[in-house]
Amino acid sequence: MIMNVEIEEYFQDKMNTAEKVRLFRKLTFDKEMQTEFNRYKNTDALLAFSDVENNSSELKLKYKHFVSRMRRKKWKGYSLYFSTCAAVVLLLILSVHFYHVYFYQDQPPPVVAETSLFVPAGQRISLTLSDGTTVWLNAQSRLTYPSVFVGDQRRVAIDGEAFFEVAKNVDKPFIVSANGVDIKVLGTSFNVYSYAKENMNRISLIEGELIIYDQASSDKKVTLHPLDEATIKNHTMKVGKIRNQDYFLWKEGIYSFENEPLENVFKMLELYFDINFEVKDPVILKWKYTLKFRQRDGIDEIMRLLCKVYPLKVRKIEELNTVIVSR
Repeated sequence: MIMNVEIEEYFQDKMNTAEKVRLFRKLTFDKEMQTEFNRYKNTDALLAFSDVENNSSELKLKYKHFVSRMRRKKWKGYSLYFSTCAAVVLLLILSVHFYHVYFYQDQPPPVVAETSLFVPAGQRISLTLSDGTTVWLNAQSRLTYPSVFVGDQRRVAIDGEAFFEVAKNVDKPFIVSANGVDIKVLGTSFNVYSYAKENMNRISLIEGELIIYDQASSDKKVTLHPLDEATIKNHTMKVGKIRNQDYFLWKEGIYSFENEPLENVFKMLELYFDINFEVKDPVILKWKYTLKFRQRDGIDEIMRLLCKVYPLKVRKIEELNTVIVSR
C-alpha cells in the first residue's frame, strides 16, 4: 500500500498549521483516508511506546536490537520467551492507542467554510450538500450554505428559487432562510420562490411536512402538508393548494404556465433570460396564458408561441436587451 503523502508528512511533523487544517478537513469526508490515518497512527504509537515518554529514537534502537537477538537465537524456548514478551508489549501499546483514539482525541474540529453559489440568467444547476440533501437552483438564484453542517441544525439561505429534497435527520432539522422567513423541515421535498426584489415568498410542499416561521415575529407560523402552498407578503401568510403541479418541471428546464396572466409570464421570462419587456398597452398584461416551453427553446421561439395564443406585436432591440410588446 502506498502511503498518502499528506499523512506521511503529518506524522513526520513537516506540516504547518494551515496544512494540518486542510488534512483534517479531508479526513472528515474521506473514510478510506481516515482508515489509513488510523493505521499509520497505530504504527506511530508502537514506535512511540517507551519508558521515556516521546523518545521514539530510543525505542526504535531497542526494537532493532530485539529483532537482532531473535535472529541469533536458535532454540525455541528463548524465541518463545521473547515472542510472549512482544505480544504483551503490543497488547499494552494497542490498549494505550485505543484509549487515546476514543477518549483523548486531540484532532481539531473540521473547519466550516461558508459558500455562496449564484446561478446566472438562463441557467439552472443541481448540487448535493454535505448531509446528502439535493438542491436545484433556478436562474438568478443564490444559495448560501456551509461546507459541512455542525451543531444541532442544518441551515442554508436562498435568494431566488430552489427545489429541495432534504435528507432526513430527526436529530438535526434542516432550516431554509428566505428573505424574512425560516422554513424548518426534517425530510421533505418542497419548492421555495423568494426573490428579494419581489418582496414575496411562495413555499410549495410536495412531500413531508414543514413549518414556516416569520423571522420578525416567532409566534407567527404555519404548518404545511403535502400539496399545500403558502404565500407570504408584508408578514401576512396565506395557505392554499398548489394550482399547477407541472410548474416544478423547471428543474428539468421545462416551464409551465396554467391560466397565468401575461404579466406573470413576462416576470418569469425576465428572470430566466435576463431580458427586459416594455409593454405599450397595459391591458394585454391581464391576458391569461396556458402553455409550456423549454428553456433551451430561447426567447424568440417563446415569443412566437405567445403570439399564437393572442395577436401580439413583438419587436426585439438587441442592443438594449429589450422586447417591446404591443397589440
